[in-house]
Amino acid sequence: MADLLIVDDDRELCALLQRYLEGEQFAVTVTHDGEAALQQMRRHAPDLVLLDVMMPGMDGFETLRRIRQSGDVPVLMLTARGEDIDRIVGLELGADDYLPKPFNHRELLARIRAILRRGGAGSEESPVLEAGGIRLQPGAQQVTQHGQVVELTNTEFELLRELLVHAGQLVSRDALSRVALGRRLQPHDRALDMHMSNLRRKLGPDAAGNPVIRTVRGRGFLLEKV
Repeated sequence: MADLLIVDDDRELCALLQRYLEGEQFAVTVTHDGEAALQQMRRHAPDLVLLDVMMPGMDGFETLRRIRQSGDVPVLMLTARGEDIDRIVGLELGADDYLPKPFNHRELLARIRAILRRGGAGSEESPVLEAGGIRLQPGAQQVTQHGQVVELTNTEFELLRELLVHAGQLVSRDALSRVALGRRLQPHDRALDMHMSNLRRKLGPDAAGNPVIRTVRGRGFLLEKV
């Protein structure tokens, strides 16, 4: 049973989501502001946080910043206005996915399960992957680059894992979306591009100043072997 933390000041919505998700065999804790959420996480780390953007006091963006300062727990942002800027800022700050309100409960459930599957995908038996000075250890959920630890979110980790599996080969955008986001690539969905941008920024250029991950416009991405 996975532990979920809902952070939203809409108490009626929280009550509805709690009943629904507990009915789907999740353990659910609810808080109504960012500070209370951070205090709850210090007591018990959840498997996934459902985090609303629009909250009084500490909003969802600031709460996400604080969460990312201390760990990589998966975060699904709930964006009330559904505006692109909310989604982009959330992804830039390290959210694993977003869902605009109002949403269908079954879509929320599918997003939650997809994120949790990604987070639990690594095992000690999975082979270590290496290319271009990057070493990814699935069991330890750790990435190093030239010996230095690179802190990644779960989604960034899964993107890099797929690129390393196919190092030196083009990986399509749709394939990466299915693996890292758990869904087919949708028109006008910027999530994959934002996650890839964050990953490339964290890895930086290679010794020659070239991107470690090369973009093949309109087709996909390629991680150089050397």
